[in-house]
Amino acid sequence: MAKLFTYLLFLLVILLSGTYGYGQGCVAIRGMSSCNGNIGSGLMLKKGESFIGTDYRYFKSFRHFRGAEEEEYRLNEGTEVINNSHFLDFNITYGLSHRWFANAIIPFVYHTRSSMYEHGGNPPSGLGERHTTSSQGLGDVRLGLNYWLFDPAKFSFNYSLGLGLKMPTGNYSYTDKFYNQGPGRDQTLVTVVDQSIQPGDGGWAPTLELQGFHPVSESILINVYGLYLFNFRESNGVLTRFGSSEFACPDQFASRIGAFYLSKIPGLNFYLGGRLEGVPVYDAIGGSDAYRRPGYVISAEPGINYTVKNASFTLNVPISMYRNRTQSVQDKQRTIATGEYRHGDAAFADYLINFSVVLKIGSKSAAHSPEIEMEP
Repeated sequence: MAKLFTYLLFLLVILLSGTYGYGQGCVAIRGMSSCNGNIGSGLMLKKGESFIGTDYRYFKSFRHFRGAEEEEYRLNEGTEVINNSHFLDFNITYGLSHRWFANAIIPFVYHTRSSMYEHGGNPPSGLGERHTTSSQGLGDVRLGLNYWLFDPAKFSFNYSLGLGLKMPTGNYSYTDKFYNQGPGRDQTLVTVVDQSIQPGDGGWAPTLELQGFHPVSESILINVYGLYLFNFRESNGVLTRFGSSEFACPDQFASRIGAFYLSKIPGLNFYLGGRLEGVPVYDAIGGSDAYRRPGYVISAEPGINYTVKNASFTLNVPISMYRNRTQSVQDKQRTIATGEYRHGDAAFADYLINFSVVLKIGSKSAAHSPEIEMEP
């Protein structure tokens, strides 16, 4: 039994050591660095051992929501905004002891954004010409330190608390060409791209996270995860394209609960869970008046994993079940000022593709780990 649990723990590490937080479209839930959890990282790591991994994610956002209602007419008219976002993260988790572990996540991004309204306006009042802006480069790096609350050598379940720091290493004033600009719509201007495709947000932000697992049988494990990012800075000082406001440095949140099933086929495992991620209307600390598109996504998340020796290959495909672009502080202020209800929209993705590869360095295969005693 103890050997089985040791094997399960190793699987949980490599199955979840890929990044977790994802962008979801115009609601700028930053990819890796802001909501990435490295869930399970540090399990089975002794002092001096490490996990190294890479994680690739992709999504296409194009469905517009105002509140929880989809604006289907945008697709029918062909005026939808289309974001194609690619994330490539490199991460390492290092065992400081059998209970303390540190991690570092270095993200790179490539985004394209296709629209009409940014390039002369949507028809019938606008020109209706679709053009594309893009951004790429290093995102916001995150460092973390975590501690397992129970001795992994004695308990079959465990929970860890972690503190992290997101650094503003990504460009938050990336520019590109915008067509059909100016009073006569006959100019091409170079100015900042939309907030949703900026590689970074410009803020230093501590993070607080909780992760845990609990075996319920010899083949099923329940896992939980939660993260909150506290952006103390209200805005990053960069004006939006129209110069009416500054980009916000918003808080972000992510949570996950699910179950792993270890199949009878050696190395092949399955996952099914639910997840919630988003940007709040109000930050926990500091002001919230700068420009943001708050909102959240609830997704069902199936996944599959194959493990061979000290390597793990994982594919997860979260599928959006509920999307809500909530009313921002600026929306509320304009509603009061004009007497007319204001509520901005945002584009969301239908699903996300996430593929990760993780290697354990500095030890023999976990399948050959020595027998250990665990309390129930």
